[in-house]
Amino acid sequence: MTTFTAAVVQAAPVGFDVERTLDKLSDLAADAARRGAKIAVFPEAFISAYPKGLDFGARVGMRSPEGRDMFRRYFESAIDVPGPATERIGKAAKAAGTHLVVGVIERDGGTLYCTALFFGADGTLLGKHRKLMPTAMERLIWGMGDGSTLPVVETPLGKIGAVICWENYMPLLRTAMYAKGIELYCAPTVDCRRSWAPTMRHIAVEGRCFVLSACQFARRSDFPRDYPIDDASLPDTSNDAVLIDGGSIIVSPLGDVLAGPNYDGETILTAEIDRRLIAQGKYDLDVTGHYARPDVFELRVDERPKPAVTTISD
Repeated sequence: MTTFTAAVVQAAPVGFDVERTLDKLSDLAADAARRGAKIAVFPEAFISAYPKGLDFGARVGMRSPEGRDMFRRYFESAIDVPGPATERIGKAAKAAGTHLVVGVIERDGGTLYCTALFFGADGTLLGKHRKLMPTAMERLIWGMGDGSTLPVVETPLGKIGAVICWENYMPLLRTAMYAKGIELYCAPTVDCRRSWAPTMRHIAVEGRCFVLSACQFARRSDFPRDYPIDDASLPDTSNDAVLIDGGSIIVSPLGDVLAGPNYDGETILTAEIDRRLIAQGKYDLDVTGHYARPDVFELRVDERPKPAVTTISD
């Protein structure tokens, strides 16, 4: 498909409530489809929370019982991949007739991962990407992905991949995605800084790809009543306080902003995608092709899984 409509969904989950968040996702996917979208990108950690402002009771050399209990609640609101929640998302994709890229908190054993899931318009789970490098305090609650989940999936819309939040500041990861021929570069995030939009424009120009970045718009009221926030950087902790104020954006391969950035509230942004612009852009810049210098620079990517335990038996 050469031309089609793409959407980025700027919304918050129902914090720590998987079932209600899945209901909201289904409604939003249907809304995007009514707007003509053939692909809809949801934010980082949409299912079922980005725990903005929480410290989980951690200090150097200390963990509090209250923090452990908050982590338990967060753990219980994560999902198995595959599992019942991914089946629900697949049904939502199929009902809407659109591809979905969804940020989730994945539970695997005793560890949580910040993950992006890819679904086809027929509801099939096409693949997943686990965030390679959680940022700052995120490393307390999320494990690190490895090179085994760096897919760029072939679809009728083109080659789709995802790079999550501050992974977009990892130049070598971006280069690996460009080498895979990514065309729809999805950037689910919770980074609402005003520096995010120029980053997305840079990536679109650098990779000569369409960039679809979906950010959460979250208020204190999107989380449980007993959600603890005690942070000097968030002076307003009332129920209507905005914790994450969006900035979702869609950019063309030549860096033109097609939609957004939006900081006004929950919304769905759409833009018309014309894949012919990718070839036009690569005419004078293909950073892993004619504009590369492999005689000077070399990148090696290890995509082997790195399990903590390998069992060998007959």
